[in-house]
Amino acid sequence: MYKAFLAIVFIASAAPAWAQMSPEGLWRSLDDKTGEASAEIRIADTGAGVLHGRIEKQLRAGADPLAVCSECSDERKGKPVLGLEIIRGAQKAERKDVWENGKILDPENGRNYALRMTPIDGGKKLEVRGSIGPFGRTQTWLRVQ
Repeated sequence: MYKAFLAIVFIASAAPAWAQMSPEGLWRSLDDKTGEASAEIRIADTGAGVLHGRIEKQLRAGADPLAVCSECSDERKGKPVLGLEIIRGAQKAERKDVWENGKILDPENGRNYALRMTPIDGGKKLEVRGSIGPFGRTQTWLRVQ
């Protein structure tokens, strides 16, 4: 009985730690050039382990709350930035804590980039890399508690 109790306690305490090593949740994006907080993005599972992410809040000083993605070239063109889906199709790599094979949209220029997301620092941070071929940039996002 005591061993069963310990097993339940171990599993219950390990579950939150495992969940934190996933990109799912609310993240604060930081501009990789200025370090300024720019937005809060909610990443969620759309089913079958496929992740998507939407802008929930704009944080830049002076950001237009009614801004639209005027530079987008797909069905997101003219859609409000607030609520805009910027992450699509990310999936967990086999035997690694990395999510890839998705796309990330930069609403400022309307471009889609190949996406790679890696939780770091025990899941408190998320390295988000957008790239086209060998060229790209990486931002570190912070988990919002």
